[in-house]
Amino acid sequence: MNAANPAVVRRLLAVALGAALLLLVTLAVLLARQLSAEALPPLTAAPAPADPALVARGAYLARAGNCAACHTTRGGPPYAGGRGIETPFGTVFAGNLTPDPEHGLGRWSAEAFWRALHHGQSRDGRLLYPAFPYTSFTQIGREDSDALHAFLRSLPPVAQPNRPHALRFPYRTRAALAVWRALYFEPGGFQPDPAQPADWNRGAYLVRGLAHCAACHAPRDALGGVAAGREFDGGLMAGQGWYAPSLRNRFEAGLADWAAQDIVDLLKTGVAHGGTGAAKGAAMGPMAEVVFHSTQHLSDADLRAMARYLRSLGLDAGAPPPAAPRAASAQLALGQRVYEAQCTDCHGAQGEGARQAYPPLAGNRALTLASAVNPVQAVLNGGFAPATAGNPRPYGMPPYRTLLSDAEIAAVITYARQSWGNQAAAVSPLEVQRLR
Repeated sequence: MNAANPAVVRRLLAVALGAALLLLVTLAVLLARQLSAEALPPLTAAPAPADPALVARGAYLARAGNCAACHTTRGGPPYAGGRGIETPFGTVFAGNLTPDPEHGLGRWSAEAFWRALHHGQSRDGRLLYPAFPYTSFTQIGREDSDALHAFLRSLPPVAQPNRPHALRFPYRTRAALAVWRALYFEPGGFQPDPAQPADWNRGAYLVRGLAHCAACHAPRDALGGVAAGREFDGGLMAGQGWYAPSLRNRFEAGLADWAAQDIVDLLKTGVAHGGTGAAKGAAMGPMAEVVFHSTQHLSDADLRAMARYLRSLGLDAGAPPPAAPRAASAQLALGQRVYEAQCTDCHGAQGEGARQAYPPLAGNRALTLASAVNPVQAVLNGGFAPATAGNPRPYGMPPYRTLLSDAEIAAVITYARQSWGNQAAAVSPLEVQRLR
């Protein structure tokens, strides 16, 4: 083999070095841009009391954004922070949103609060971690931001210190966060679509912004980012062990072929019957919390607007997933025995369910998702719809964590996923053990 031409090698090295230098310069510019925010001056005196109507509007918006769910510890004072949010990179602890001057928002102006929502930066200029979903909140309008600020300032101050985040290196560094933001975040506001009616735009504003549905219903890459255009394609909720299904896929939770009233019912009561009596859909796990804390309190007009927008997302035009291989006969036999002993009384011998009570399992797309984590979680920990004004005494399924073994849980879920026309993949005991 002939030796490489020295002149060619030098030119290739020069090109490579030039590209590397350009990349470093670009990265430095991006980092400088992300880290350049200045601290906003603190409030030195309490502002005049806000208009009660503005406070009431802010309280409604806080419900729509489900703010208390993250910013309140179990049994703790509302909005005082401290709840840990698990991520693949460590734990982020929600901040204190009460007007305490030392630990909360007592020294925050409306401008500082707006910058946090719109730009993802604290009053002192620090970058905020995207566990606080400013990637969605950047679409919130300034008037709504000011109303939220007025409501939070109306709360009783709680002198509860903020807990430091417990993130691994290098994710806890400002440089890593700045790079993440350069890759995945661009501040922007909601832009109404003039070709759509007002209620569609209202629904888009709520779903994409304040309600931050894409924070859960989106697939995330290794760095925790969401690719453009995939905001509602479904994804595993890191740290919670639940799968938030796609809001586009007809075989997951696509809603384009649902009646608008069924979507409204699901968001308002936690269950939709589709006019048939049998449950068409029910909220469980993290979605049950969203309905309980947030969407059941929204106006019918806003729920109808959200339903209109969600239906407009369309349905993926793909073919149904291929039929999964049949599970081993021994596992199916064990699953049938467990089902007949534990499940038949409620879900029926043919998986038909019970009117106004228990959902059918035959043809149930929540059961036949490609990922079986949700059925496993429901059997392990129980399946409970939220108690709402429209469904104050929901039927639920008890947890079987201590009653059934990993093999029995895997078998009964496999049996249900491969019976009555269902053709989903088998579940292994190891998958159950990982979620136990």
